[in-house]
Amino acid sequence: MSAKKKTAESNSPAEKTRRERVIEGMAIWASYYRENIDAFLDDYLGLTFLKPFQKALLAMMNRESEFVWIAARGMGKTFLIAIFVCVRAILYPGSLIVITAGNRGQSINVLEKVQTILIPKSPALKNEIDLNATKFGGQDAKIMFKNTSVIKVVTANDGARSNRANILIVDEFRQVKKDTVDTVLKKFLTSRRMPQYIELTEEERAAEYAKERNKQFFLSSAYFKDSWAYRKTIDTANAMIADPDNVFCVGLPYQLSIQEGLLFEEDLQGDMRESDFSEIKWSMEMGAEFFGVGDGSFFDFDSISKNRHIKYPMLPDKYAALVGYDKRVKIPAKQPGEVRILSADIALMRSGKNKNDATAIFINQMLPTKAKRYSNNIVYTEVCEGLRTDDQALVIRKLFDEFNCDYLVIDAQGVGLGCYDALARDMTDLETGEVYPALSCCNNQEMAARCSVPGAPKVIWSIKASAQFNSDCAYMLREAFRNGRIRLLCNEFDAHSELLPEIKAYTSLSEENKVKVELPYINTTLLVNELIQLQHEEVGNRVKVFEKVGMRKDRYSSLAYNYYVATQVANKLGRRQRGSSSDASFFIIKPPSYSEGRKVSAGGRRNEPGWY
Repeated sequence: MSAKKKTAESNSPAEKTRRERVIEGMAIWASYYRENIDAFLDDYLGLTFLKPFQKALLAMMNRESEFVWIAARGMGKTFLIAIFVCVRAILYPGSLIVITAGNRGQSINVLEKVQTILIPKSPALKNEIDLNATKFGGQDAKIMFKNTSVIKVVTANDGARSNRANILIVDEFRQVKKDTVDTVLKKFLTSRRMPQYIELTEEERAAEYAKERNKQFFLSSAYFKDSWAYRKTIDTANAMIADPDNVFCVGLPYQLSIQEGLLFEEDLQGDMRESDFSEIKWSMEMGAEFFGVGDGSFFDFDSISKNRHIKYPMLPDKYAALVGYDKRVKIPAKQPGEVRILSADIALMRSGKNKNDATAIFINQMLPTKAKRYSNNIVYTEVCEGLRTDDQALVIRKLFDEFNCDYLVIDAQGVGLGCYDALARDMTDLETGEVYPALSCCNNQEMAARCSVPGAPKVIWSIKASAQFNSDCAYMLREAFRNGRIRLLCNEFDAHSELLPEIKAYTSLSEENKVKVELPYINTTLLVNELIQLQHEEVGNRVKVFEKVGMRKDRYSSLAYNYYVATQVANKLGRRQRGSSSDASFFIIKPPSYSEGRKVSAGGRRNEPGWY
């Protein structure tokens, strides 16, 4: 409350008018409640059900001028914000409070909490609100208080520039563009709350205004470390250490919700047993942990994540049919000069018994650029677990035809040899009766001889890796990410919330079928996680990349072999375009010697005799 000049010289209560005593009492109680908003909730609003940590957060929101909260799902973040803005609007008359978010619906959720939960539980709160002037939804959603305070929902875009606020709340701020926050939203806070201190001089009024700073709140679940949300969180945490009186940053994981009875352990265990459970998504949304690794990894997170630009995958018909064969996800006809490569790292054990084993398949769409090079676009990926050799071979063979691929890269050592042999003979799909002709090897004479079908297309690139070969592949893949030569699908969170909903048929799918459509995005994120978790040893000029105990590297191996072959094909095609007569040696790096004492010789295009 404002400081009041005394209208009576005497301090005797008996000599004060009733109005003066009421105003003085109001000032005392208002000051007390502003410093103890938990007491205000109990005494005035009658909201007595908050947990201790929620009361502590409310106190810090009221105290600090900048507040960042990274919260686990199910912690009641939106509900707590709804309580805070109502308390603030009542205790500080004339407050202008703006709530914004990545999408308007999230902002309106705060007002809905006030309407459906708080007002029914608190007659005092209902009495403070001018319900006739209030709109809880629509384009002009706002709550008008009788003391002239306003809580308003604003869409986070350039069209919001004219708004002003004393308190700015950005919910799920990771979904809002940093440029929008800096150039639009923060500009709301250009003036401070100005209550009508009618009995103060201009100098005294200016001094009162200076005491009360505007506030900005940034709330969200965790996300990827390459996002601006991560940098904002780290910067705020560092600022809190340097200046604890003005800035506050906190991250609260799901364990606190369990402890306080907001979540139940058995429910979470059920979620973790779901077939589409993602450890990465769990760590971000429930663990309040930003995903990524620091320095020291052979593959650094930032260089990989910056290449996640592909909006839509190419989906096989069984998945594309779910969304009505929308042209954004349907496998398109090839462009002039386009080359497609399928790669598979073969495994037979089911991952539940051996987490290191799963067959990883990638489709690389190589597109020519204006600079007469090729960009590598990983437009589809899937993982097969626990299938027999012949079943895996059939999956690979069907995808090869469905994507109209030019080359098939396969690890033909160990269990992969059985899969190669299955591909090297005619096979029949027992469900459809369709016969898939045999394929032969294009880069190894001995492997080609294992195909007994005359005239079989020479499209299989057989990988029999040595230590040097694996080292070369690792270095080449790392440089490809650093130089932007490989593009990956964007993350599944953006796909789920922004991209896929643009496909009308997607919005009507069941949750199970939505996950099927999202799997290429999810598997891409799992690839990124696998890459950044890999360990390595450097001996001389070679590097050995290996997985941690219990982790995988099947996705890494498949992609590394895919990209290696892509560079060889691109170099060969580049020589042809330049009119070179040489076709016998087009490797970018010197072919390594294998254990049997031979070198893999140069390859060529489908059905060409010069591959050996």
